[in-house]
Amino acid sequence: MMGGSLWIFHGATEALFNGKSFIAVLPLALLLPTVRVSAQTMMIGGPLDCEETCVCASNIVSCSKKNLTYVPTPLPNYTAVLDLSFNSITRLRAEWTPHSLNRLHSLILSHNNLTFLSSEAFVSVTKLRYLDLSFNSLRQLDECIFEPLEDLEVLLLYSNCISQVNRAAFSGLDNLQRLYLSQNKISRFPLELVKDRTRLEALRLLDVSSNKIKALPLSDLKVLPAWIKNSLYFHNNPLPCTCDLHDLVAHWHLKALSSTMDFKDSHTCLLPGIQKEKMAILDLDKHYLNCSKVTVMDKSAYLEQRLVLDCDSRERDMMKNWVLPGNISLSPAMETLDDGSLLIGPLKAEDSGVYTCYATSDSFNETLYVTVTVFNSTKSGGLENLKTAYTTLIACLVSLVMVLVYLYLTPCRCACCPGQGLEKSDSFHSSTVSLSQAHEETGQERGEGRGFAYRHVAFMQPKDQLEQNGRLNPIEEDEECQGDRERRRSDAESVSSVCSDTPMVA
Repeated sequence: MMGGSLWIFHGATEALFNGKSFIAVLPLALLLPTVRVSAQTMMIGGPLDCEETCVCASNIVSCSKKNLTYVPTPLPNYTAVLDLSFNSITRLRAEWTPHSLNRLHSLILSHNNLTFLSSEAFVSVTKLRYLDLSFNSLRQLDECIFEPLEDLEVLLLYSNCISQVNRAAFSGLDNLQRLYLSQNKISRFPLELVKDRTRLEALRLLDVSSNKIKALPLSDLKVLPAWIKNSLYFHNNPLPCTCDLHDLVAHWHLKALSSTMDFKDSHTCLLPGIQKEKMAILDLDKHYLNCSKVTVMDKSAYLEQRLVLDCDSRERDMMKNWVLPGNISLSPAMETLDDGSLLIGPLKAEDSGVYTCYATSDSFNETLYVTVTVFNSTKSGGLENLKTAYTTLIACLVSLVMVLVYLYLTPCRCACCPGQGLEKSDSFHSSTVSLSQAHEETGQERGEGRGFAYRHVAFMQPKDQLEQNGRLNPIEEDEECQGDRERRRSDAESVSSVCSDTPMVA
């Protein structure tokens, strides 16, 4: 257009110098400012025409299917809904609206040919709650591109050509509840959007189905609360078939989560091989990998333990009430946590049974059952038994060592032992001689009239010698040299009784 205006100006000047009539050139000169205004209008945006180009109904402005390449301006300040779908707008610049539209809450730009979004494209429409950018040609989402939209609740970006998503592209969207990213070319699962501590707190639905994602953070997805998993869609991605993937999808299916129930047949994976054959994930326990069948896992614990029962409902911010086994109301002694979970314990055997959680809200009700099994033993019982077994084994080993020491290291004093027979016979002989001498001395004293009673002769021998020499039957001792210590003690006592100080009457 600017080139055309220069051509007209050049033609008018040439006509004047060639002597042509000024009246003939005057219409061309009058067109010059009109063409310049038209060119400027096309760059910023054409005037809003609510009679031919757009439909203006109350606070709604609809310019759909008008083959526009620009956003008409100026828009009324009271505009709340702006529909620019099914046009040919390729770029959304920062100056697409010359003034702020503080009442605009819905902007529809679907089915255009958008390839560029300015980093300041949404500075003038900060009150948006609904933004539709679907069915365009966007290729990447830059950092903080949606940051001014603090009140945004729904963002539609499906059916684009997006292959790169900056990790901070959705920062600042504290009120975003639904994010649609399906049917793009995304190859990385945006875990930061749903993971604890980094997730968007208000996000309830994330759709990344029909992309190029080849790996999922399965361990992180398993621990997500049910109200997030219920609306987390990742079907129709080229995921490799594994038993871990089957375990995840099967668990979600058993819990009747919408993300798996609504698209059961679309949850497929690729088998290894050149052909990359597709197979239903839920059928991996029947064919090929022979994965284990998944069943609902109930809670189990031991006596005296504490247990937390989760009321993992499919909706967020629901009212939760628990009923104990036997349809017994919750006692004041039991504690309910902030998220609705029930803390029970210290557990007893009678705490086993089915616990029921009733989750209710204005639009949705859900009932969850948790079966608790309490084992009739403490968790540390097995460890204590193991300690007892080790103690018993050590005691047996020590006893065995002591027996071996006693048998092989203790000196033998029996007559049957080598070198002990001669010593024992000599001792017996000396004892016999001592007794005969004692009788002779007492006889002499009696004959001399020194006394009437026998005088006792004290054997001043050590106790060990008394035990060896004071026995009355040495021959029997030789035969029973293997007797126990108690028998020796009784023999020693018998000798002592014979040689006591009790007077004997003749």
